[in-house]
Amino acid sequence: MRASPLARILFGIYVALAVYASLYPLEGWRSQGFSPFEYLAAPWPRYVTGFDLAVNVLGYVPYGFLCVAALFPRVAGVPAVAAALISAAALSAVLEAVQSYLPARVATNLDVLCNIAGAGLGALLAAVSAPHLVAEGPLKRLRADAFMPGAAVDVGLALLGLWLFTQLNPATLLFAAGDLRDLFSPPEAVHRARTFVTIEALTAAANLVGVGLLLSVVARRPAYVLFIALVAAALAVKTAAFAILVRAENVLAWLTPGAQIGLAVGALAALALMRLPRTVRLALAGVLIMAATVLVNLAPANPYLAASLRLWQQGHFLNFNGLTRVVSALWAFAALAYVIFLAARRREPRPSMHG
Repeated sequence: MRASPLARILFGIYVALAVYASLYPLEGWRSQGFSPFEYLAAPWPRYVTGFDLAVNVLGYVPYGFLCVAALFPRVAGVPAVAAALISAAALSAVLEAVQSYLPARVATNLDVLCNIAGAGLGALLAAVSAPHLVAEGPLKRLRADAFMPGAAVDVGLALLGLWLFTQLNPATLLFAAGDLRDLFSPPEAVHRARTFVTIEALTAAANLVGVGLLLSVVARRPAYVLFIALVAAALAVKTAAFAILVRAENVLAWLTPGAQIGLAVGALAALALMRLPRTVRLALAGVLIMAATVLVNLAPANPYLAASLRLWQQGHFLNFNGLTRVVSALWAFAALAYVIFLAARRREPRPSMHG
């Protein structure tokens, strides 16, 4: 049984996301005049909600699961679970200590205990299922049958997963990524509604075609079914973001006229271009992703979502929304770097004969 590069890649990404979410909004740093680890011996916080406890537990379940999966098969069973628990405790304790320097965050020992409990649940689940997921099983067979072999392809699959994650940000245009305006907060431009519809349609279509071509490069064969499934999953995630995060009465408020045009044109164009030579697909993917990034930074405020987002109370989801925002802003540049990496390789990876 071989180790799974994909599990290790996903574990590294999850750790980075957990660090950012724990320290968001990363501003107002100052010393409180006491040791950052004093919270470990402090009494439990007086005001605790069930939501906060659930978030702290569930947030570390994937950590424990991916940690054990990343260690398998070199380390398995009880030692792997122990490694997940110890590393989760260390990471959580350090992050809580760093939160002592952020006035918007409160470090508590209860959060650390909840994080350890979540990591333990995920680790136990992975200890039971890792031999089937990493060695043999439906997910392993799907990975082997549908996609090219190699760790480089696993990086591409992780990028596609992050693209789905970016759809959880309800404030972004459909399929949009690379919007840096939230990070630098420039003054908003005023445009006519027709201009917005055009930019939104072009942005959605260009990003969708770029993602489709990227998917086709890492797939073993023309990825028509995989592409349709990916688009369906992205639309479902976008709808869930409005239903859960924004709690909008119309969960399809994101499906604006521009989004509809971009979705239709982009899907048809992506399906039509998947049989082009690999080099051409890579070049087109890079150009379209960067073109969409330029467009989304030129796009005016969404007039169709303005009313819904004006009433958007982020509340408990403030840190999560900050996380989706930064991933969305950086995804396009990571995807471009990946496309350049693939284009620089001398030859296309050959399918494994044994699957």
